[in-house]
Amino acid sequence: MTVVIVGLAVLIGVSLGLLGGGGSILAVPLLTYVAGMEPREAVAGSLFVVAVTSAVSLISHARRGNVRWRIGALFGTASMFGAFAGGLIGSRIPGTVLMIAFALMMLVTAAAMLRGRKAVPTSSPGGEHSSLRRWRILADGLIVGLVTGMVGAGGGFLVVPALALLAGLPMSAAVGTSLVVITMKSVAGLGGYLTAVTLDWPLILLVTGAAVIGALLGSQLTDRIPEGGLRKAFGIFVLIMGGLVLTLELT
Repeated sequence: MTVVIVGLAVLIGVSLGLLGGGGSILAVPLLTYVAGMEPREAVAGSLFVVAVTSAVSLISHARRGNVRWRIGALFGTASMFGAFAGGLIGSRIPGTVLMIAFALMMLVTAAAMLRGRKAVPTSSPGGEHSSLRRWRILADGLIVGLVTGMVGAGGGFLVVPALALLAGLPMSAAVGTSLVVITMKSVAGLGGYLTAVTLDWPLILLVTGAAVIGALLGSQLTDRIPEGGLRKAFGIFVLIMGGLVLTLELT
């Protein structure tokens, strides 16, 4: 069973390294149905795994100049407040309700992945609209943080479009900057959960280590695997998994 857990954890990291998201979509079912954790513990554990793995993936993106630190800090700070509140809420609701909410987030994420990313302007925000955009970034960060902090999923595929559309970042910079946001809000969400949840740290650290290895592998494959085809295949997988989780929790 340990070999299976480690193997799936590597896939979590590969997903983050290749796509800039999708880690928690695999981490929560892995920790719940394979490792046997209670749903709230699984969500909290996934937040730790994704925080560390995103931070590792961030290094390679930063070296390529794909991180906009100021925008990431702005969005990330707002998302941290939302994520901490989401973690407080999620740690106190029934596990079945939490997993149903997670399954619904999986279906939303799958739809976003299958739809793909739209082209956006590459210019930086400025002029008379810069103040309005800052407020929209803050509001969006708060909402995204609240949702993902509670269910531990949907981070990258909500953050990347927001950074591209609201901040006007090119897609490469949106993906790199999203890792700043994901790291910050995952830490905050974990903090909210740890007020009421205790984790099996040896298992969480094992999964995290395997996911980090996967992230390093994924970052090396970014130029070799067509992102579009990979995203659609992963989207179909997430769609199937979301339907399966929803069925298991409702029956």
